[in-house]
Amino acid sequence: MTEGAIAAGCRVFAGYPITPATDIAEYMSKRLPQVGGYYMQAEDELAGMHMCAGASLGGLKAMTATSGPGFTLMHDAYGWAITNEIPLVVVDAMRVGPISGITGAPGQGEFYVARYCSHGGNIETIVLSPNSVQESFWLTIDAFNLAERFRTVVTILTDQVISDMFEDLFLPRDYAELGGIVVPRRHNLTMPFYPLNSDAMDVPPNIVGKGTGVCVSAYTHTEEGYDIEAMEAQWAQTYRLVNKIRHHREEILRYEAVGLEDAEVIAVAYGAASRTVKTGVLEARRRGVKAGFLRLISLWPFADELFGRDARYLVCELNYDGQLVREVMRAAPDKRKVHFMGKSGELHTVAEVAAALEGVARRDRIPELPYIWTEVR
Repeated sequence: MTEGAIAAGCRVFAGYPITPATDIAEYMSKRLPQVGGYYMQAEDELAGMHMCAGASLGGLKAMTATSGPGFTLMHDAYGWAITNEIPLVVVDAMRVGPISGITGAPGQGEFYVARYCSHGGNIETIVLSPNSVQESFWLTIDAFNLAERFRTVVTILTDQVISDMFEDLFLPRDYAELGGIVVPRRHNLTMPFYPLNSDAMDVPPNIVGKGTGVCVSAYTHTEEGYDIEAMEAQWAQTYRLVNKIRHHREEILRYEAVGLEDAEVIAVAYGAASRTVKTGVLEARRRGVKAGFLRLISLWPFADELFGRDARYLVCELNYDGQLVREVMRAAPDKRKVHFMGKSGELHTVAEVAAALEGVARRDRIPELPYIWTEVR
C-alpha cells in the first residue's frame, strides 16, 4: 500500500501508530522523504486525519492509516472532509474486536463503520478492500484516483492478515510510467467550489492548492463555503454529496467472480477471508457441487446488482454479528436462501468452506462447526 500511495503521488502521511497498521506509518516515515514528501507523527488519530485533510487542501495528495480503535476516533474529521469534498485516502487495517480485541488476529468488524463513518448521516462513501500484497499496490492507486475523481475520502479496508503478509510484489521500473493511470491533482479556478445548483456538474473540479483561498466549514454552507442555516442549502448540499457517488456506481464497482455461470450456491467474501473461501469453492466443485465464488473488491457503494440471480448464497465473514450478510439478504431475491458463515480471529479453512457449500447445496443445515453460526436474525 505504501508503494501504491507513492506511485499515486501521495506526498503527505500523518498518523498515530497502532497495530496492525504501524508498518504503514513506519515505512512512510522512511520512504516519503526520499521523494520529497512529508511524514508527521500525530498526537492521536483524529489529529492525523485533520493534518492529512489540511495537506490535501494545500494541494498535496495525502493518506493516513489506522486500525479499529483509531478508526472510530477519526470520524469527526471524516464527516468534515467528506462535507468539504477533500480528496483523501484512509487505510483501516482491521483486527478482531470488540474494542481493542486481539491486536494480532484478523477481523472484519468495520464493514458498516466504514460506510456510516460520520454522525449526521447524509453521505455516501467509497470503500475498497484488497486480498493480496500485489492487489494492495494497484488498489491503493485506484483509491487515490477515485478520491481525486469524486473529491471525497476513500477508505481501504484491509486486515491483520494482509497487513502482516509477505508476498512477492512486482513494481513498475519507473513510477513515471504510470502517468496514464494516475489521476493528477487538478487545480481549476472555476467557481463556485461547492455548487448548490442541482443542474450543475455533480463533481466540481478542485480549486485547492496553488495559493487559492477556500473556506471550509463543518456546517451546512453556501457555494463559497460560509455557514448558512437555510433548508434549501441543506437539501441541495446533501443531494449533491450523495448523488455524486450514486450516479457513478458503475464506475466504482469492482469485483471478482468465478464459476457463476452454472452456480447453484455462491460463496461471498472479501479481503483476506476470500483467499481460503475461493479455494474452498474450487474444492467443492471438485466434489461435484455447482459452487461459485464472488469477491467484493468495492464494498461501498454496495453492489446490489450482483445478487439478483436466484441462487443460494453462503456469506463468509471474519465476525460473529453478520454485517456483509445483511446487505446480501437485502439485495437477494429470497433472503431465506442466504446463509451466514462467521468466524472471529482466524480465517475459515478450506475444508470448512467446502463442507458448508455441500450442506447448502443439499439444502441441509450447514454442518455444525466450531465458531460458525448458520443464521442471522
